[in-house]
Amino acid sequence: MALKPVKNEANLLALVAKGNQRAFTELFDAYYKQLGEYIYKLTDSIEVTEEIVQDVFIKVWLKRETLNELDNFCYYLFILSRNQTLNHLRKEANNKVRQLEWLKQSDEDDLPDDSSVNEQYRQLLDTAVEKLPPQQKKVYKLSREQRLKHEEIAKILNISPETVKKHIKLALRFIKSEVSSQSDIVIISILVTPLFF
Repeated sequence: MALKPVKNEANLLALVAKGNQRAFTELFDAYYKQLGEYIYKLTDSIEVTEEIVQDVFIKVWLKRETLNELDNFCYYLFILSRNQTLNHLRKEANNKVRQLEWLKQSDEDDLPDDSSVNEQYRQLLDTAVEKLPPQQKKVYKLSREQRLKHEEIAKILNISPETVKKHIKLALRFIKSEVSSQSDIVIISILVTPLFF
């Protein structure tokens, strides 16, 4: 990611280094959107992006005395943003791993057996599929049950492969929203993951 430097960046940095809050606000306003766009691509979350950008600028403020020593402020901001984002993603991944480990360590007697859980999910999925509009249902079933590729489905139904792709996308969106409130989103994602692109 290449940040576009502010015209009066050197002056702003000198003022911020001396503790000038107005200059800091101007610096923040000049860079927060650029940083936000970069971070959002990695996190896919507006809330997380806002938090990371704020953390980056808090670090800039706390280390403001060293700003005059920097050769390239844009690069410095980029590195801070990248590190904060990676730290967040690592923390999030570790939390998920801990949750999975906790589930594995849970007493198996307290959990329903796999076949009954699978059957429950399958019933939820089947119910959602039955609610699809007729053409979407046909496309979805040909794709998932008969494992046909988009081109094969297009020939059978006399529609374009793009239309097939659109029907599958809409069907998946509907199914996920239909069953997500009733079950674990991870399992649903696995059950409805596209097989062919």
